[in-house]
Amino acid sequence: MNDSNRTDPTTEPGFDETRPPAPAGSAQAAPEKIAGRETAADLKPGWERATLEKLAFAALNEQKATRRWKTFVRLSWLAFFVFLVWFAMHRSTTASVTTPHTAVVEIKGEIAAGADASAEFVNAALRAAFEDEGAKAVVLLINSPGGSPVQAGMMSDEIVRLKAKHKKPVYAVVEETCASAAYYVAASADRIFVDKASIVGSIGVLMDGFGFTGLMDKVGVERRLLTAGENKGFLDPFSPQTDKQRVYAQSMLDQIHQQFITVVKAGRGKRLKETPEMFSGLFWTGQQAIELGLADNLGSLEYVAREIVKTEEIIDYTRRENVAERLAKRFGAAIGDGAIRSLKAIPSIR
Repeated sequence: MNDSNRTDPTTEPGFDETRPPAPAGSAQAAPEKIAGRETAADLKPGWERATLEKLAFAALNEQKATRRWKTFVRLSWLAFFVFLVWFAMHRSTTASVTTPHTAVVEIKGEIAAGADASAEFVNAALRAAFEDEGAKAVVLLINSPGGSPVQAGMMSDEIVRLKAKHKKPVYAVVEETCASAAYYVAASADRIFVDKASIVGSIGVLMDGFGFTGLMDKVGVERRLLTAGENKGFLDPFSPQTDKQRVYAQSMLDQIHQQFITVVKAGRGKRLKETPEMFSGLFWTGQQAIELGLADNLGSLEYVAREIVKTEEIIDYTRRENVAERLAKRFGAAIGDGAIRSLKAIPSIR
């Protein structure tokens, strides 16, 4: 190739005269240091220590943040349960209403401790209704098949006490059913209003259960029950019932039945038209109940408020279990369940 065809490298763009020539035999000199990057030789002495310190401090800060978050979560749960307890203890059935109105307290479902129709809830609602100066009368709105005679007796006693203290009338309005313990409560009202097809009555007491002694004999199962006390195993379904125990249970039922009858007679007075079946546990329609003196008139809640109380505005004082109480009960039940499981291995003594 002729020298005339060769180009002069000094005339090419980017040529550096101070740059040493590339070694012989190499296609190109080693590239220059990439801008922005430092090699190990260019770093300051002690950089390893500084990097480790940064990593250690970052790990410590992360642990502190984790601990703070856990503490925050625990305090939040604690505050939540404190709020539940405070809300359950300081809640009010209803705000005081000073304008004239008809106060209503519902008794619905089974009458039992822990239920909505318990003496705890109903009596608290009754007190709030009687103490409100705007309440001209208190109406018991009843739809219940009955339940515990103890809870019913506590409600009945409280109604009598509040009537005497506040001098306000009490009316019972029956929707579908007012039987057994529910009628025990209704009998304390000044007047009872029913629908013509309502079920009313069932003035009686029962104690039910099952006996499996015959079945156990057939399958060859032996009941091993140890007691301290002759009657500690009384009403045990896997043990035979003696005549003495049967007589004793019947005397208890008769006594409670007589208490029921006494409350009904005291509440209804001369309006009762007694028949042999009246206190036998039978029940009647609303129309029949009026004829027997177990009820006074046909009428609904609105009818009583409008025509009897003469105050159409109706305020509900019924006390119901709220969400906070349900959550608290579930939380408590979970703790109790754990305790019960831990005790299952221990033989029970009752």
